[in-house]
Amino acid sequence: MSGGSSWALGTSYKPEESHLNSAPKPRRRAATLAVLAAGTAVSLSLLSAVALAQNTASPGPALVAVPQGVTLAGLNAKPVFPVRANKPEIVSFALKMRSEGSLAGEVEAGIKPGHFLSVAQFAARYGEPESRIKALEKYLAHYGIRTTAYADHLVVTAHGTAGDFNRALSVKQGEYKSAAIPAHDGQAARPAVEFHATTDRPLLPRNLASFIESILGLDNYPIYSSTAVHANVASHAKASADLQQGNRTPGDFAKNYGLDPLYQKGAKGQGQTIGIVTFASVRPADATHFWSKVLRIKTKANRITLDDVDGGSGKVSFDAGSGETTLDVEQSGAVAPDANIVVYQAPNSDFGNEDAYAAVASQNRAQTVSCSWGESETILEVTAAAGTESSTLIQAQDQLFLELAAQGQSSFSTAGDDGAYDATGDIGTTNLSVDQAGDSPFTTTAGATTLAGTIPLENAEDPTGPLTYVRIPAQRAWGWDWQWPHFALFKASSEAQFAEEDVAGTGGGYSSVEVRPSYQRLIRNIGDYSAVPYFTSTDPEVQKGTDISLPTELSAWDTGETPPDSAAPPAVIKGEANGRAETDLAADGDPYTGYLLYFSGFPKADGTLESGWGGTSFVAPQMNGSAAVIDSLLGHRLGFWNPAIYRFATMHDSPFTPIDTTGGSNTNLYYTGTKGALYDPATGLGTPTLWKLAADFRIFG
Repeated sequence: MSGGSSWALGTSYKPEESHLNSAPKPRRRAATLAVLAAGTAVSLSLLSAVALAQNTASPGPALVAVPQGVTLAGLNAKPVFPVRANKPEIVSFALKMRSEGSLAGEVEAGIKPGHFLSVAQFAARYGEPESRIKALEKYLAHYGIRTTAYADHLVVTAHGTAGDFNRALSVKQGEYKSAAIPAHDGQAARPAVEFHATTDRPLLPRNLASFIESILGLDNYPIYSSTAVHANVASHAKASADLQQGNRTPGDFAKNYGLDPLYQKGAKGQGQTIGIVTFASVRPADATHFWSKVLRIKTKANRITLDDVDGGSGKVSFDAGSGETTLDVEQSGAVAPDANIVVYQAPNSDFGNEDAYAAVASQNRAQTVSCSWGESETILEVTAAAGTESSTLIQAQDQLFLELAAQGQSSFSTAGDDGAYDATGDIGTTNLSVDQAGDSPFTTTAGATTLAGTIPLENAEDPTGPLTYVRIPAQRAWGWDWQWPHFALFKASSEAQFAEEDVAGTGGGYSSVEVRPSYQRLIRNIGDYSAVPYFTSTDPEVQKGTDISLPTELSAWDTGETPPDSAAPPAVIKGEANGRAETDLAADGDPYTGYLLYFSGFPKADGTLESGWGGTSFVAPQMNGSAAVIDSLLGHRLGFWNPAIYRFATMHDSPFTPIDTTGGSNTNLYYTGTKGALYDPATGLGTPTLWKLAADFRIFG
């Protein structure tokens, strides 16, 4: 399942040369769309504003546009019929954070334990005043809309009907239908989706619009996709000491990355609560079965709490992504067996994401939280350019990450599973792109590696026949380019053809939206990178409703051999980029060297325990559990990791092992390591030694 959302405009992929070889240029997050900076006082008569909204068919002088969330109606969906006026809807109003720049500076510098804020302190310093929230609620109540304000004073959630919101916000909503998305690169298929949306700009009285960051929920398209990937691993391989069959466990993670010494000190997450933000429901019995019957480890009883945000995520369903939620709980809960777990199950939508994080922050219950769902930056940029998406949606997400950091809550996100081409997984374009929310400077973003060892590959024509064994000499960035020379096993006619069809690997690169945070500037030349240009781009297309032209297909390098056969990859090139560098750290995530997953909802009858699961989905919850273990060892919250870990990486005896091999044996299908460098976009600072990291946090954190 892609590291971006599940929207698709095309079915084949290719970035043009200018995109591959030019550095992405960051831009600062855009100001709120069309909101006039005419002061924020609420002295304007609310009743007269309401009357104006009711009685004018076109925007009057006291009404201004407010940015809204992603509305994919402006791209490739087909309108079906007008939305029913009595259809129940949930709409979230993300409010502007006061003094955001000041708090961002503090967070990037690192807030020390003992200086974290309570929710009430955060709301008083950075949230919107109660008077403004009451004014918004009063306005919406006039249209029969019920509201609930979160304790952090950053989000107001509203419940009403489509007709109520149409009148209150001067919009017309319709029902749309998107196309189905076929399975690809180990990621599950997505069925066609019907959803409501509007291409109209929502309007509010100026005094209310002045403090609204974004209105989310006028589109309920399921934009987020999980970052879990499955591979069919060979089950009849010849046993050897280094054989990789995708059947690893959280215990292997703990051993590989140095968590065992903390267990030996008695630190197992006791007194800690892990938060999981997700958009598909979980069956807690699956996780408890995995811990007790598969792993045979002791865990706390009744440790899982389900929090159904905005009504929850619906029924447990493989197609909806419940396998993702299950692995998040299984992995984090096994890594920290004595921690409690709260699963924030929200609708798969922009308002669901906003409200889930608002719940995590406003409850301030979880010391550490992770989310293994995402979308590409490109889909947000294109919908913004089409005039259908909020230029402040990313900022609304950043605000909540800032709040988590201010309150001492660690957060972990994923880098995606489409290599350096994250947008291939949602919008179908093939420009270099990174995953959102992993692009935020205020979350720790996890990438994935392939472990060293011998990997058996089946012949697709004869799965039970002789196997081909591939040797991975050293841990490397996860990219499935190691499969390409064996194209014949996968029914491909050439290595080039297989490469174009096998675009999978850890995300990573440079944001074109988020500026580089100060802590990343501790790493000298972090914007200088090495890359292997496997692909060139073809078929640029102007995206609907915009003047943005993006490539839509990937064309692999020509081996120049007849008949087609494997050939050496292209020569390494050098480049320089600005923007937030993503990822921050990495651990094993290649499905072929990956993990077991127990899930009672697999859509087949041959069992509920499967091997061959991976993706950056595994690394974020594993780090989430690791944070709970370290917090339990130290006896206090650590908060946002990044300011500390970037400092630690520059110190003698760093707790990170950079993966700096340069060339085709270490890529995420574009970015590769640079010998001697402390940072690589595909694997960040490298793999952690967690006991060393805990020691550094104790001394320097």
